Amino acid sequence: MCLEPAKVFTQEYTAISTNFRHNEQIRISPIFLIDQDDNKIGPTSTAECMRRARELGLDLVEVAPNARPPVCKIMDYGKWRYQQQKKADKSRASVRGGQLKEIKMKTVKIGDHDLQIKINHAREFLKEGNKVQFTLQFRGRELAHIDLGRNIFTKIKTELWQVSKIERDNKMEGKRMILVLQPDHKTDKAPPPGQPGAGPGRPAVSGSSMGLQMPRPAAAPAPARPAANPAPAQVAAPVGTQQ
Repeated sequence: MCLEPAKVFTQEYTAISTNFRHNEQIRISPIFLIDQDDNKIGPTSTAECMRRARELGLDLVEVAPNARPPVCKIMDYGKWRYQQQKKADKSRASVRGGQLKEIKMKTVKIGDHDLQIKINHAREFLKEGNKVQFTLQFRGRELAHIDLGRNIFTKIKTELWQVSKIERDNKMEGKRMILVLQPDHKTDKAPPPGQPGAGPGRPAVSGSSMGLQMPRPAAAPAPARPAANPAPAQVAAPVGTQQ
């Protein structure tokens, strides 16, 4: 006779709610009582249940109002509500984060504006602690241009580098290319090395710019001056013979 209400209690009590009638708010009698140690006492007058709860310094809480008779339990109602609230907060936090969000692109001909919108959505998902899967669909002759898909995913990875890391790099699966990113909030806000926007390269460093005295290069030898043309030798006039 007492088993059926207990069965109803189990079903109702697992559906956690913190807004139960308790103590003087319970007006129906008799009720099915469960004591502070989870022992099923069975149908008992409400006045008797209240007396037991007061003697223990606890509360009488109606946990299954739709059962006949209603099921009530002796417990510390304030402590129980606090524990349930903590569980609910933890559950909501786990639901908000840690999910896998999929972003689909139906063609490699996606426009820059549409692609940027999807990247912005992915950024928000990653900031909330979710993983993001990008799925790019190839249609017909687009399969001959897989490099276009790789270019799209390269841009996605560059744009989301500050808030993500690659869990599964882009890879073809049938007619789809898939990339999976997971949250990774980096403190360094600089763009990834080697990517556009990384800034000018490091200027060349010379010894003179560091204040060092460098040896001067040896002066090139002066070219040899051509020798002056020698003066023509004077030929003595022939001496005439006397007749």
